[in-house]
Amino acid sequence: MIQPGSFTAQLNGLLSGLLTVGLILALALSACGRASSPAVPAPADPILILATATGPQDAGLLDVLIPIFEKQTGYRVKTVAVGTGAALQMARNGNADVLLTHAPSAERVLMREGWGRDRLLVMRNDYVIVGPTADPAGIRGMPCAADAFRRIAAARATFISRGDDSGTHQTERQLWASIGLNPDGQAWYLESGQGMGATLAIASAKSAYTLTDLSTYLVGRPHLQLEVLVEGDPVLLNVYHVITVNPERWPGVNYTGARAFARFLVDPATQEIIGRFGVDQFGQPLFYPEAGKTEAELGVP
Repeated sequence: MIQPGSFTAQLNGLLSGLLTVGLILALALSACGRASSPAVPAPADPILILATATGPQDAGLLDVLIPIFEKQTGYRVKTVAVGTGAALQMARNGNADVLLTHAPSAERVLMREGWGRDRLLVMRNDYVIVGPTADPAGIRGMPCAADAFRRIAAARATFISRGDDSGTHQTERQLWASIGLNPDGQAWYLESGQGMGATLAIASAKSAYTLTDLSTYLVGRPHLQLEVLVEGDPVLLNVYHVITVNPERWPGVNYTGARAFARFLVDPATQEIIGRFGVDQFGQPLFYPEAGKTEAELGVP
């Protein structure tokens, strides 16, 4: 397994300023309601296990949202940040109460199988293909992500895959499949088996290409020798849903808490926080709120 070095520590340091801004915003948006409200009684089952994709955690968004949710409701959230594939498996195994994931096709399978009860659209951002400034495969500015992947393969340029069944990894594999290519076993194709932040650090160290969500890239950019080379293709849309685990399959799950967390994420006040998170530091939101919309409206395949 490829080692990421100290990128996680660097990422945490970079997040501190962003989190401060986010917390100030969040407190300002919710202060009036809390100031006049009585203390929130502890729920009967106060511990809530959230299995989440790594993007919202690495970007710092959950570090802003979860404390607000806990103060408003009395729940205590235990966050497990893993790839979406692992999060969905946690639901199947009854090891999580609620999920925040970004692999729509795999999520639909989970729902059809009956492991999930509720599935609500929360937010979106975009995937981008990043790589070294030298751009040995010559993909800079290409409008089609699949064509960029084809050119990377033809050039045998080093590509770092997460290789972890995350939402990002599933999207990457769909892009390879769309051009009829399986890169497994190729010398230029390496799997990190790790999260997005670590995978970006490895790609940077090896002057390689990778597929990433834009938010994690923007947060880590000061420590990366990578540029955004391909963006804007509709297939690079990255959509997040909140899913509650079905209590009929796992009676021990905290369904009441899971529903409370799902409602919190799609609440207009929370959606406003999501939509402004990152603007002060990066000049653009790291995530775009989309609660109340359908996948069809966003063009999700």
